[in-house]
Amino acid sequence: MPNHYKVAIVGATGLVGRTVLKVLEEKNFPHISYTLFSSAKSAGSKMHFLGEDYIVCELNENSFDTHFDYAIFCAGGSVSEKYAPIAVEKNCIVIDNSSIFRMNPDVPLVVPEVNPEDISSHHGIIANPNCSTIQAVLPLKVIDRKYPIKRIVYSTYQAVSGAGRYGIEDLETKADKENLKKFPYSIYNNCIPHIDVFMEHGYTKEEYKMIEETRKILHRPNLAITATAVRVPVINCHGESINVELENDFDIYDIKLLLENSPGIVVVDNPDKNFYPLASKANGCDDVFVGRIRRDFSIPYGLNMWVVSDNLRKGAATNAVQILEKLIH
Repeated sequence: MPNHYKVAIVGATGLVGRTVLKVLEEKNFPHISYTLFSSAKSAGSKMHFLGEDYIVCELNENSFDTHFDYAIFCAGGSVSEKYAPIAVEKNCIVIDNSSIFRMNPDVPLVVPEVNPEDISSHHGIIANPNCSTIQAVLPLKVIDRKYPIKRIVYSTYQAVSGAGRYGIEDLETKADKENLKKFPYSIYNNCIPHIDVFMEHGYTKEEYKMIEETRKILHRPNLAITATAVRVPVINCHGESINVELENDFDIYDIKLLLENSPGIVVVDNPDKNFYPLASKANGCDDVFVGRIRRDFSIPYGLNMWVVSDNLRKGAATNAVQILEKLIH
């Protein structure tokens, strides 16, 4: 391990950026110095991080002229599209949280517990998957390794924090149609089956992301997958009902045991005691919580699961920091 690394955090003042800083404080890696970047709007502000006050720098075309070893981008697709290639040209390895590079065949899409081997194939950029995809593929990979998956049906119940600061404000202020900042309808006391834009085939972009990203991460390009993504009035932590059809018969107790013994997964599954994953319990945690594990008797080899995870942590910030950890060790 070299004596020192220089790491840039791009979009440090946003929801994901702030969570990245929190995770980095908890990890407290030695031999790393950080520089925080934001848009001109937030540049010049102070952020307390690792016991010090950092002045946030404005991101521009010259920001990477001072060499950085790594950069974590948390500022959205347009920023990543413009500035990530500039960083790479300056020999900086980029871990990108946006969707802009995820389906590029030359860019690995990585969940460290699932496909860490893909990191080594990068050409300067490593993509962080969608938050809803990350929490799904952890248990799915464990199952697929021993019991090959034939088909997946996703139904997601996604928290407003996944839509950023304005999504949270819409819920917390109980915004009506005249005062909405993010959603097309009031999210208060409501569920909205619409995340990201609608595409020509009727799926939303969020649903399409889940389908294509799952295939790429699992190295199953032809895997049959469908998805319905719904925004729900929960501040943080996504819930997902995942229905899986397997190629062959399986032992339900073996699947529970496999999940229990897998890193990054916590099984919470005791119906007799009303134990199952909850958003309120997953909040602030890095693990993916899996429960309601049961056979789907409507098909020969069907399985149901309920999966909950903190979408700001494991779904974004923690996963990015875990990739950084793999790179520096």
